[in-house]
Amino acid sequence: MTRLLGRLGGWCARHGWIVLVSWMIAAAALMGSSLVFTAPTTSDASIPGTDAQRAHDLMKKGFGSGYATGGTVQLLLYSADGPLIEDARKEAVEQSIDRLRDMPHVKAVDTPFRRGGISSNLQIGLITVRLEGNDPQKIGETTQALSKAAEPAREAGLEVVPADSSTPADKEIKTGPSEIIGVVCALLVLVFAFGTLVAAMIPIFVALVSVASGLGVIGLLGWVVDMPKQAGIMATMIGLGVGIDYALFLLSRHRRLLADGVPVVESVRRTVASSGGAVVFAGGTVIIALSALMLAGFPLLATLGWVTGISVVAAVLTSVTLVPALLGLLGHRINALKVPLLRGAGSGAHTAGTGWAGLGSWVARRPWRVLLASALVLGALAAPALALKLGALDEGYGTRGSEPRRAYELMATGFGPGANGPLIVVAELPAKVADAGDPVVDNLVREVKDVDGVAHVGEPKVNTSGRSVLLQAVPEYAPSDERSAQVVRDVRDISVPGVRMHVGGKVAGLTDAGDRMAERTPLVIGVVVLLSALLLLLAFRAPIVAIKAAVMNLVSLGAAFGALAMVFSIGLGSGLVGMDPPVNSSYVQQIFFSVPIESYVPLMLFAVLFGLSMDYEVFLLTAVRQSYQRHGGNARAVAEGLGSTGRVITSAALIMVAVFVAFIAYPDAMVKTFGVGLAVAIAVDATIIRGFLVPATMVLLGRLNWWCPRWLDRILPNLSVEGHEEDDEPVVERREPVTAGV
Repeated sequence: MTRLLGRLGGWCARHGWIVLVSWMIAAAALMGSSLVFTAPTTSDASIPGTDAQRAHDLMKKGFGSGYATGGTVQLLLYSADGPLIEDARKEAVEQSIDRLRDMPHVKAVDTPFRRGGISSNLQIGLITVRLEGNDPQKIGETTQALSKAAEPAREAGLEVVPADSSTPADKEIKTGPSEIIGVVCALLVLVFAFGTLVAAMIPIFVALVSVASGLGVIGLLGWVVDMPKQAGIMATMIGLGVGIDYALFLLSRHRRLLADGVPVVESVRRTVASSGGAVVFAGGTVIIALSALMLAGFPLLATLGWVTGISVVAAVLTSVTLVPALLGLLGHRINALKVPLLRGAGSGAHTAGTGWAGLGSWVARRPWRVLLASALVLGALAAPALALKLGALDEGYGTRGSEPRRAYELMATGFGPGANGPLIVVAELPAKVADAGDPVVDNLVREVKDVDGVAHVGEPKVNTSGRSVLLQAVPEYAPSDERSAQVVRDVRDISVPGVRMHVGGKVAGLTDAGDRMAERTPLVIGVVVLLSALLLLLAFRAPIVAIKAAVMNLVSLGAAFGALAMVFSIGLGSGLVGMDPPVNSSYVQQIFFSVPIESYVPLMLFAVLFGLSMDYEVFLLTAVRQSYQRHGGNARAVAEGLGSTGRVITSAALIMVAVFVAFIAYPDAMVKTFGVGLAVAIAVDATIIRGFLVPATMVLLGRLNWWCPRWLDRILPNLSVEGHEEDDEPVVERREPVTAGV
């Protein structure tokens, strides 16, 4: 790998214009094509093999188009000045209904002036529009068109708020100013890190090219595979972070070599041969972690995983090709436009005299005390994770004043909190029934009504075959209330001879998703840890280092989940990250209130964080390994490795933290969750873990860090990921032999 990457870096440095123009054309073509030929996105959050999916499939068979693929849209009516049944208001509502019936794809419209269609105070009404033949992926556009058709009601002084039947997967997360904020913050960090504007701009430029290329590929793949609407934002978030980081590591090594008098092309060759290998392996760990999400049994999550991996592949490719091309083109002008009073990394200072090297020496003199203190701090940070609250995140936590939240509030006020998440109960019967008045159907309705937590059961509907019955059960609790999940389970447990009960709907689907995640999480974690450790073993030929790295990454994950629990589950700061409190909350509740975390978020966070944390582990171990190979002194190698990478890793971490914190400004709760978790984990990983815990453990392990059994050493391929600063050839270590009994 060292030889191959060295040749690639040297070629790119000598043919910089060819590489630069090729990447610019490729990025423009991919991004332009994806914008011109916009591929459809999917909102399919189905989970094959679950009871909710079975209920959904049965709904499509013989219950009418409104229960098949068309879906429904609800319009909430609110009269602040009096009852809806007042003549003028009622006439305006009926005019709106007539206009709705004439809209495209409308199969039927249920008037609010029916049983169960109007609240007890007669001020809140519900119009239900059943659709046929529309595109389910455009439910948002259809909803807005139907809302405009209800203009007569608005002219009569009524508030009309649409509420479609979409799920959280339907909510398209549009890009906004957060990317700009993240890039600006990253630029400021790079200026302080390098001290020159030219050097600071290179990682930004390379990251933007990689993100554009990755998004272009993802957009075009939407024509081939089902692409979630969240794919773009996840790819942008991760792509920006790793793209800037990888270019930063390469650039730092190159500037140090230039300061030592190495010619430009030779410096680029050595940089890509050594640090380029670390970038490839670091990117590989991220891709492995994300790809393991395919084992979660959740198609939406699996797709998000490998789609995000595309942005990481683009970041690695641009780092080992476009970065050396730019370095070759710029030559010594890489240090142009120096910022006064800022020296920057790579200025030629020896690592032995840096503050990070001093920290490494300080840790090496007192490893046990540092180890215990770090463990106590990390334990305190991870302890709140025990209070992590998973559940459904309903529209009641949406942005205050938005249409989805206003519709949620009107529905809860007029018809009870459970009306925002009704259960769709489908029963498969042992024999055919004639109609909904059959005794078997009556018995089923009574059984569902008798379930604790069921507030109301709608009129049953028998399908055309007479073998299935559908009815709607409204729980007493909001969709985000954990008691709603128990109602789902209790309805499914109803025992009627020969009848198979299935429950669908938003709450049931999220309940099944949580159960599936809990079932598959150990498998995903095991595979990610095992494969990542195996990759490190191939990279460094040191089994103890590989195992220790995996354990350290799990520790940083504990801190991330602890932060999530503190902010969202316990509520100490949920208001500060932009979550809007419940209606009529007190002053304290406006800042501190609990917010449930979607069940799939921890597993997605685990995969992303494990991969990103391994990046810093690879870069630090690479530097320590190179130093150890030169002189064989373990404690000295740890100090020198930390000294040579500490500033760069800290700068990289600051950039990632800035990017992730910027995304907390998004109104979407899922993005906020990811922003908080990623930012905290990266900050902890780059400071406490890489600055104290890892050096302390490496000092205590001594030569065991690089011990490898002879039988394993013979079968492992020599990939030489750490390379060498002088040449591309493998380096023979100068160390005493270590046996398993040491």
